[in-house]
Amino acid sequence: MNRLSRFGHRFGLGRAIGLMLLFVFLAIRYWDPAPLQELRLRSFDLYQLMRPRVTQERPVAIVDIDEQSLRAYGQWPWARTRVADLINRLTNLQSAAIGFDIVFSEPDRLSPAVAAGSFANLDDATRAKLEALPSNDDVLAAAIRKSRVVLGQSGFAAGLNQGDTGSMPRSSIAWRPLDPSPYLITFPDLLRNVAVLERASAGRGLFSIAPERDGIVRRVPIVMVAGGEIVPALSLDLLRVGLGALAFRINTDELGVVSVEKLPLRPPLITIPTDKNGKVWIHFSPHERDIYVSAKDVLEGTVAPDRIAGKLVLVGTSAVGLLDIKTTPVDPAMPGVEIHAQLLEAVLTGSTLSYPGYAIGAELVAAFLVGIAIVILAPMIGALPLLLLGAGVGAGLAAISWMVFQQQNILIDVTFPLMSSFGVYVALVFVNYLREQVDRQRIRSAFGQYLSPTLVEQLAQNPDKLVLGGEERTMTIMFSDVRGFTTISESFKDDPQGLTNLMNRLLTPMSNAIHARNGTIDKYMGDAIMAFWNAPLDDLNHEANACDAALDMLERLDALNAERKQDAEASGKPFIQIKIGIGINTGRVTVGNMGSDMRFQYTVLGDSVNLASRIEGQTKSYGVPILIGARTAEAIKDKFAIVEIDFITVKGKTEPEVVYTVLGRKEMAASTEFEGVRASMHQLLARYRAQDWRGAIKAAQACRVGNGLFHLDGVADLYEERIQAFEQNPPPPDWNGVFALQTK
Repeated sequence: MNRLSRFGHRFGLGRAIGLMLLFVFLAIRYWDPAPLQELRLRSFDLYQLMRPRVTQERPVAIVDIDEQSLRAYGQWPWARTRVADLINRLTNLQSAAIGFDIVFSEPDRLSPAVAAGSFANLDDATRAKLEALPSNDDVLAAAIRKSRVVLGQSGFAAGLNQGDTGSMPRSSIAWRPLDPSPYLITFPDLLRNVAVLERASAGRGLFSIAPERDGIVRRVPIVMVAGGEIVPALSLDLLRVGLGALAFRINTDELGVVSVEKLPLRPPLITIPTDKNGKVWIHFSPHERDIYVSAKDVLEGTVAPDRIAGKLVLVGTSAVGLLDIKTTPVDPAMPGVEIHAQLLEAVLTGSTLSYPGYAIGAELVAAFLVGIAIVILAPMIGALPLLLLGAGVGAGLAAISWMVFQQQNILIDVTFPLMSSFGVYVALVFVNYLREQVDRQRIRSAFGQYLSPTLVEQLAQNPDKLVLGGEERTMTIMFSDVRGFTTISESFKDDPQGLTNLMNRLLTPMSNAIHARNGTIDKYMGDAIMAFWNAPLDDLNHEANACDAALDMLERLDALNAERKQDAEASGKPFIQIKIGIGINTGRVTVGNMGSDMRFQYTVLGDSVNLASRIEGQTKSYGVPILIGARTAEAIKDKFAIVEIDFITVKGKTEPEVVYTVLGRKEMAASTEFEGVRASMHQLLARYRAQDWRGAIKAAQACRVGNGLFHLDGVADLYEERIQAFEQNPPPPDWNGVFALQTK
């Protein structure tokens, strides 16, 4: 033990904290939470901004359904015959292959037969001629069949019914040695083109793009699972058709997908590195206007042949109104079709990026070595020399990462080693400061016995708040009081210390229930508690938290009564059960430091506070443990089992208020027993306010059915007493059901 103590003293608290923090960082990197991923992705974005892809080759062209094309030929979708003309023009211009970043999922509504059925006054001969003409889809299919066309498809959530797809062409995808399906992006269903077009095409591929969490497209899946089968991306199948390949093969290992390569394995060899989910890191170039050709120019025959000849052609749109705009690391608004084009360019020029598995190992090793060096050297050389040394090491790591990116298109994250080493450095430098904070924390703990911990911390951070004044805000206020406290206190008349102990046993769990749900205790008033929510810190669910705290208080009170009953039986003393009433109300109040210049308290003032107090006082009249105001009820009606109790004016107020009781949480609200009690109570109120006294009495009796669970006997008793009085002295004919309470 002495040796261990001496070793700990020599090793030092700072080193121990630094070493522990280093292993925490390594564990976080292994876990790889979303914020760490986003930091890494942002660093990769910076690399692309500093060095976007530059290529002299232009193997891809985009035929753009742009604004001028829409002005010339009308809104999209165009007639399929015009699309057929576009394909014929591109085929005549000797395009290598044509891919559509568009899906033709429904038959053309402009086909002659469809048009013939839409004209009411068409003569029979003309109608027959139109119906005899081939459909626009057949015309487009004929053009597709004569060319090398890859049709676009889209992954879909679920529920599509596109008829019989059993005879549709299958995708040209193989894999080895392990099935990649569990690792690939999966769509439950597949949005296809109409069958006649799919059968005529040379290929089909998904144009679905999955941005990262921040909406930026960095990786594009080139193989996916849709409708239960592995399918290629549009760009991948266009590449297959354009190169005359038979298929593409997915290479896998035990961690997922490794790469996708062209079959057969003969020149030109194409191997595309992917991440484990079959997505390709694209090395983007800025928006490339010179690869765009207007669809209008193609249809009118004014495009230069060398803009199309021998190229992979993608047909898509840059028109803003067609909503195919994406964000990339180098451009905030890039047409989606250009992302496919940039992927094809990167593949054909060998400039795709990769983030290999060994890069993660390199990041962990670098973080560990730098962190260990800081832990060892920090006590020896001081904070400033260590900071300078660390800056030099960080610059070296960044230079290596940049060089690997620039020369080999490999991504290695330098942010994690820098972040972890800086974290260890900060922990070591400020260990003495942390020790000083221990004393301050003791002070906070002492004051925390009297004030809300959140308020204590807020005052510690902002001493200027220790001034008189307040702010107006919407808050929820609670008053809680012990029923029959006089009787309880009389039983302790010879043991005042016992009464104090009892109140401590009661107020402690009640206070814990309030604090556990973000409540602030304003004050204790003997056996009563005043608390509030939504101050000093914002609480978006203050109404629900207050009601949940009230139910928790009742549950804790039941546990306390059970303990006290056992204690009483063991000691042979009489047992008096403790019951409480809780009133809750929501409204605009003033909250802040109130009092005098010499002494003040953080509290709330306002009419809503007074109403909460009055509502609490009526819990004994209705025989329910909880009563809440209308604004509180409106906010929690979908989260708790609540029942309207009465429409009243409390003593000292003229405006009526609807009051409710809270019987349980959401699971109780879904029970059939609660639905029955709520319906009975609704019937009671309706009959009562309609002055149907006999019907109200009958409904009151029905409310007693759930007594053991719902505590509504007192409500039924109260209404029966009122009805007896009203039968003797009926209310006026225009009575609106409001009952004016005469007691607090």
